[in-house]
Amino acid sequence: MRIRPSGTVRVTALGVAVFASGVSSMGLEILAGRLLAPTFGSSVFTWGSVIGVFLAALAAGYWLAGRRAAEGASRGALSSLLLLAAAYVALVMVGAQPLVGWLAALPVPDRFAPLLPVTVLFGPPTVLLGFISPYGAELMDSDGPGDASGHVYALGTAGSLVGAFGTTFLLLPELGIAGTELVCGLVLVGAAALLTARRGGEDPAADRTGRYGRALSRALPVALLLVVAFAFVGATPVGGAVIHQTQTEYQQLQVTQEGDIRTLYLDGAPHSAMDVTEPDRYVFEYTRYFHLPHLIRDEPDVERVLFVGGGGFSGPKRYLSEYPDATVDVVELDPAVVRVAREYFAVPDSPRLTVHTMDGRRFLRETERTYDVVVLDAYRADEVPYHLTTVEFMRLVEDRLADDGAVVANLISATEGSASTFYRAEYRTMDWAFGQVYSFPTSDTGALQNIELVATKTDRRVTQATLRERNRARDVGLDLADAVDNYRVDVPVRDAPLLRDGDGTAADLVASQVDRRYVVERTNGSAVASGPDTSSPSLAAP
Repeated sequence: MRIRPSGTVRVTALGVAVFASGVSSMGLEILAGRLLAPTFGSSVFTWGSVIGVFLAALAAGYWLAGRRAAEGASRGALSSLLLLAAAYVALVMVGAQPLVGWLAALPVPDRFAPLLPVTVLFGPPTVLLGFISPYGAELMDSDGPGDASGHVYALGTAGSLVGAFGTTFLLLPELGIAGTELVCGLVLVGAAALLTARRGGEDPAADRTGRYGRALSRALPVALLLVVAFAFVGATPVGGAVIHQTQTEYQQLQVTQEGDIRTLYLDGAPHSAMDVTEPDRYVFEYTRYFHLPHLIRDEPDVERVLFVGGGGFSGPKRYLSEYPDATVDVVELDPAVVRVAREYFAVPDSPRLTVHTMDGRRFLRETERTYDVVVLDAYRADEVPYHLTTVEFMRLVEDRLADDGAVVANLISATEGSASTFYRAEYRTMDWAFGQVYSFPTSDTGALQNIELVATKTDRRVTQATLRERNRARDVGLDLADAVDNYRVDVPVRDAPLLRDGDGTAADLVASQVDRRYVVERTNGSAVASGPDTSSPSLAAP
C-alpha cells in the first residue's frame, strides 16, 4: 500500500474503477429482478433470491481478493477483471431468456426456482466485481489502511447509489433491460480502459500513444462484443405471437395475439384480453362478474363508476357501451399500461371516460366524488399492492360509495386449502368495513383463480334466489346466471387474520400462493394458465 501526502485529494483511475464496479453491480442486481419477473413473478422469493445471491457473490469476491491482494493486485489485474465481468454481461444479454426458460422447467419448487438462474447468470460477474474493492484498496495511495478502506467503501457505495437510482429512474424506463445491460457493460469497459491507459507511470516523456493503444486493444474487443450482443438481442424474434413488449417503470409488459384474441401480460401473468373482432366482448370469465353490483343493488342503473386498475380496460369499455348515462373513472398506476391499452386494446376517446395515472389509494383519498360501483382490479397472484387490501383502505372505499353503492374486489387466490388464506382474510377484512360481503368464485378448479368479492354498505343481505330473479328480470347487458350459481355463503374466516396497515400480513399470505398454478377461465370455456407446469404465455390456447 502506498502512502500519499496528507490532504491530497484527486481523481484516479483506481477510484474510477471502484466507483464503476459499484454502479454496475447495483445496476445488474436491479436488472436481475426485472429479468426474472416475467417467469418467476416479483414475489418476495424472487427478490430474496436476487439479493441473497448478489450478497453471497460479492462476499466470495471480497474473500478471494483479500487473500490474493498482496501478491496479485495490479492495474493490469483490475483491468482484466473488469473486462471479464463486462464480457460475461454480453453473454447474459444473449443467453438470459433461453436459460431462464430452460431452468424454469426443472422440477424445483417455485419459491426456490429463482435461485438457479440468478446464480448462473449473475453470480460469476458479481464475484469478479467483488475483487475490485480489495484490489483497489491495496493499490491506492493513502495515509494508511483505514484511509484506504474508507476511501474504497465511500467510492463503492457512491457508485452503488448511482447504479440504483440511475437504473431505476433513467436506464430501465428509457432503454429497457438489454439497453441497461449494455450501459453497465460499457461502464466496466471504460474503467478498464482508463486503468490500462495509465499503466505506464507518471513520466511525462512516456509514450502516451502506446499506452492509449494498449488500452484500446484490450477494451475495444469487449466493447464490440457488448454492442454485437445488444444488436443480436434486438434483432432476435421472441415469438410470432408477441406483437409488443416493453420494460415499464413497474413491470415487464407484453402483448400477444393468437387468432383473434389479444392478451396483455404483466410480468408474465395474463391480465386482460380482447377479441379484436369484438373489442367490447368479455374474453376472461371473471370480467363478467364486474356487473354483479347491478343485481345486488336495489337499482340496476349507474351514473358513476370507478375502476382501480386499468390493464386492457375490458371493464371500462363494456361499461361505456352498456350504460350510456354512466361516467367512468379509471385509476392506473403505470402510464405505459395506459398507452398500450389505447394503442392495442381499442380504448375509446370518450368524454365519459377519465383516466388518472396515479396510485388508487391516493386517488380515493383526494377525490370528493362518490361512486355507484367501484371495481378493485389491481391484485395479482404473486404480488398485491398491500395498501389496497387493508381495513383502512376498505373504509376509505366505503366512504366513497353512494348509499346504494357496491364494490367488487377481483382477488386471485384459492377457495380452500393452504392457498386460500388470503381470500378468507380479505373476506373478513371487507366484512369488517362493509355491511355485507358476497363471494363469487369463477372456477371449480383447485388452482388459484379469480374470486370476486362484492360488498355493500347496507346490512340487508340479498339471497341467491333474489339474484336469480333479478338476473331474469333486469337488462344489465349480459346473462349472469353462471356467476349467480357460484354464489357462496359461510366463508370460513375464523382462523383468517384481519388485514391492517403496517402489519405486513397480506405479504405473508400472498407468499403462500407462489407455488400454485393460476388459471384464468375464458368465456368460451377454455383457459389461460401461468405458474408451474404451464407453457409460455405466447403459446396459450385462444
